[in-house]
Amino acid sequence: MQTVNHTKKGWSVKDVIFLAIIAIFFGIIYQVWSFAYYAVAATPLKPYANDLTLGVWIMAGPLAGVLLKKAGASVIGELLAAAVEMLLFSSWGASTLISGFIQGIGNELGFAVTGYKNWGKLGLLLSTIGSTIVTFIWDWFQSGYSEYQVGLLISLFVIRFISIGFFAGILVYWIKKLTDQSGLIK
Repeated sequence: MQTVNHTKKGWSVKDVIFLAIIAIFFGIIYQVWSFAYYAVAATPLKPYANDLTLGVWIMAGPLAGVLLKKAGASVIGELLAAAVEMLLFSSWGASTLISGFIQGIGNELGFAVTGYKNWGKLGLLLSTIGSTIVTFIWDWFQSGYSEYQVGLLISLFVIRFISIGFFAGILVYWIKKLTDQSGLIK
């Protein structure tokens, strides 16, 4: 288990540059990923399209958190990536910013539960749980999930958790390990 007993204080120019790189990189990925969403939505799996693909749209927040190890990095990283996606003519327009903020809050809550002391597997697991719950509540109100049958809701929640867990948990952990090995961020 990897723990860090302190959070780096203050934002350096290097931190801001890395945050901008994460935002630009994932903003582009998010925009391209919308084609995967629409491809799934054009099949009989349409009710599951959002939950199956959501994990990718949540990656910038936890990656910013684990690389920069700063309170607020997850929200800012996710919000900036959403801004880049929106500026690339996202089909969801300005609502992309709201989604980015909601997703970032969910990620941030996971790291906050540890007191910003665990940026490893536990922090990412809690970030996955936080973003799964927060985004599901958002979709309950925003996307009409309140009209769904209980069985469908349970399956959507489980699929969402797996998607976020894989993309924003496991893949982010692997990216963090590779970044640590490179010595790029210290």
